[in-house]
Amino acid sequence: MKTNPINLFRIALAIVITSFSQSSIAQNSKPYDTYANIEFKMAKVKEPVIPKNSVNIKDFGAINGGYILNTKAFADAIDAISKKGGGKVIIPPGIWLTGPIILKSNLELHAETGALIKFSPDKSLYPIIETSFEGLNTWRCISPIYGKNLENIAFTGNGVWDGSGEVWRQVKKSKLTDSQWKKFVASGGVLNDKKDSWYPSEVFMNASKGADQNVRPDLKTKEEFEKIHDFLRPVLVSIQNSKRVLFDGPVFQNSPAWNIHPLMVEDLIVRNITVRNPWYSQNGDGLDVESCKNVIIENSSFDVGDDAICIKSGKDKDGRDRGVPCENIIVKNNIVYHGHGGVTVGSEMSGGVKNLHVSNCTFMGTDVGLRFKSNRGRGGVVENIFISDIFMTDIPSQAISFNLYYGGKSIAETLEEGGDKIINKAMPVTIETPQFKNISIKNVTIKGAQQAVFLQGLPEMNLENIEISNLIATAEKGFSIIDAKGIKISNAKLDIAASNVFEIYNAKDLSLKNVEFNSTSAKAISVNGEASQNIEFVSSNGLNFSKRTTIGETVPKGAVKF
Repeated sequence: MKTNPINLFRIALAIVITSFSQSSIAQNSKPYDTYANIEFKMAKVKEPVIPKNSVNIKDFGAINGGYILNTKAFADAIDAISKKGGGKVIIPPGIWLTGPIILKSNLELHAETGALIKFSPDKSLYPIIETSFEGLNTWRCISPIYGKNLENIAFTGNGVWDGSGEVWRQVKKSKLTDSQWKKFVASGGVLNDKKDSWYPSEVFMNASKGADQNVRPDLKTKEEFEKIHDFLRPVLVSIQNSKRVLFDGPVFQNSPAWNIHPLMVEDLIVRNITVRNPWYSQNGDGLDVESCKNVIIENSSFDVGDDAICIKSGKDKDGRDRGVPCENIIVKNNIVYHGHGGVTVGSEMSGGVKNLHVSNCTFMGTDVGLRFKSNRGRGGVVENIFISDIFMTDIPSQAISFNLYYGGKSIAETLEEGGDKIINKAMPVTIETPQFKNISIKNVTIKGAQQAVFLQGLPEMNLENIEISNLIATAEKGFSIIDAKGIKISNAKLDIAASNVFEIYNAKDLSLKNVEFNSTSAKAISVNGEASQNIEFVSSNGLNFSKRTTIGETVPKGAVKF
């Protein structure tokens, strides 16, 4: 049989193309690298090493159904695996009611698909211990999952850990539907005088009146705290002063207060997890990483009642005395469906935060997107922050927010009450003065927000060296820049409903380059404040900034250049 030369050529060409295509696919299918494009040097985070031993809680008398307390079965399983040098405790499908679980080193808790670990609503099972909450040294009820001074801890599998938070938390009527509110009232508890807030008990309600947010700094002894036991709601997972901790796979939900709280952990990995709280849950944070070193947070989702991914390092004197910063943190590929902040730094940042990378995260309907907050009295330095490729939709307040007058409420609540009462008067700089500097934010898309960007420092300690570039934003309001130095805005396309797009007060070394906006008002940019200096607006694409800028009478002559 004769072979057509043309067909031979076609076959040869097809082989070459196929080989080239396969080679191209291989080149383009590089394995995912967590450490790619990180702007600072950090060691690779060490994963826990767990021995190959395993036990099943059913072998220690655990009973499925959610009506028999399995605290002893969990403890016995953990003790048995620890005597072997460590290993995996398997939690099979079922509903497993339990009291607090005390962790030990070299332990993997593996909740299989279909497993629901439900923590008992009986508060007497949770004794109070000395610990840290909201950055302060205090007494709280022991956490449902608790460990301290450990090494090699892992939470794996696709099961669910539920903290029974509904019996612990205060609830505001304004956050519920009528039917939800009636259900809470009918369940017991007490209402305040205004009948607009439900408390689990009268003890809780009375104890809250003397609190600094949720901590009672006026109480000193264990006996004093015992009297308000019901008020001392714990975080769901508390792991302190430990090394090599992994969360990979499970759902953590319905916490009494914060959901997951690693405190002073070195080598922490949080990946592929789901964190859920009712949106009305008071202080229902997702993940609070406090004074930790070498951290990865990736490929996870959050739908919570307060800030979602939080970076902290202690509050005021307690935080400064601890003196342990949060450093070397990678936050990648996460989704936040609801929360007061998508990624938050502060407000407890008295030990400092440095070397933080955040990229490829999506926030949908969070009160704020990127949230930086602190207050006079904190001290601490937040620096070397690198944020990129952030996508936000339907943000009811500020998409990017720096607030150095944080008062303990969400921005939405603050705006409802008429905003912060701010007196722009410089105070002496001391060890209690917080500082935020050297922060890069780029490649950000904002589709719907009350305000695109809010940058407010202190008159005695300005926000310093903040660059925002490659920004696309649709919002009701544009930028507020107050008491800030070294602010650079470049390559921004702004679709702003308000005629005033940039409100600038006491800014120094500020530049706008290649910035487009839709307002044609002569007050599209307003500059005020006697401390203003070295402000430069570079017109581009036919947009003449000089015709759209109003300069206040107190601004020094020559401070603004076009």
